[in-house]
Amino acid sequence: MLGAFGLRAGEKSIPLPVDSRRLVAYLAVHPRPQPTAALAADLWAGVGPQPAARLLDEAVRGVDVPGLLAADDRGRLHLDDGVTTDLSEALLLIRGLSAASALRTAREIGAPDTTLLTADVLPSWTSTWLAVERERFRQLRLSALEGLSATLTAADRHDDAVAVARRAVDGAPSRGRARRALVEALLAGGHVSEAVTEYDEFQSLLRNSVGATPDAELDRLLAPLDAGWPLGPGLHRPAERWGVGMPGFRAASRPAGRRLAAGVPASAR
Repeated sequence: MLGAFGLRAGEKSIPLPVDSRRLVAYLAVHPRPQPTAALAADLWAGVGPQPAARLLDEAVRGVDVPGLLAADDRGRLHLDDGVTTDLSEALLLIRGLSAASALRTAREIGAPDTTLLTADVLPSWTSTWLAVERERFRQLRLSALEGLSATLTAADRHDDAVAVARRAVDGAPSRGRARRALVEALLAGGHVSEAVTEYDEFQSLLRNSVGATPDAELDRLLAPLDAGWPLGPGLHRPAERWGVGMPGFRAASRPAGRRLAAGVPASAR
């Protein structure tokens, strides 16, 4: 379900007719038992109830895979309890990361594999019924990556924090919270020039795409010295902040025209 649709039994890939794929995907995204009338209406929007019901029956027959589909005592369809999906595993990972960040230190979290949090739900599919769930999962996975990066930064695991934050930025380059998590992780690890580069690239991206500027929270992490920064009409100068030191960073090595800013890091807000 993540990135592209695929059905496997063990190591064997199983092909399905188009409508059967849509049916299985719908049930994977909506794990609770689905009434057949509502299911048919969603899958074949704009088609009358009777033709949609016939199409649903054909799609069910096309799923010629024992143990894949099941029905409850009210006739509602769902995937069999023995079926696993990468989407459900990703949601479990997100819940686990959220609980771990709230209750334990990053050292106790270890090094979780966040590969499942790098792709959206069937991004090439244009079905209306999928759009809301796709965006919901996208927001959840990005928030989980940003939160994990902040937790790792607070535990001085800077390389891990940067790697996780970069996954969030790759998934949403124009998302301010993802870029802020990356800049914060880079600064905490003493990678000042890389943090400045990320800020500049983000500002350029926003200016060229939507005519916006980075939010104040990100501005405060890299408060400039020159009164003309950022340049351009309508761009503002961040409020002055006290300079603070970062690991591996000395005043003599600061990039010209910039300084680091004190205050509560974005991860703590």
